[in-house]
Amino acid sequence: MAGTKRQQAIRKALRALAPGIPLSDAEAVVTLAERRHMKDLPPSTALWLALGSHVRHVHTDYERLLGEGYDRDAARFFVAEETDAVLAGWGCLRSVSEGEDE
Repeated sequence: MAGTKRQQAIRKALRALAPGIPLSDAEAVVTLAERRHMKDLPPSTALWLALGSHVRHVHTDYERLLGEGYDRDAARFFVAEETDAVLAGWGCLRSVSEGEDE
């Protein structure tokens, strides 16, 4: 497996957390988890935050809700169930409803 130890740890965490994630989504999530502002976080934490953020922004109505004037917390609340459904579809047993973070 190519990459730094951190990159390898992030990819390993993704395979464990969301084994059924489509390749295009996996690449986007890994890119988010590797961003500079995530570098001080443990790889598994960076990956979880990136995964939730990606699903929220790409696979839910989160952006539309923000555009309609909802604040971030309210928009997150309204898309939490949809976010969890996408994650579950990818084989993820963890839920954003258990504790929001980003």
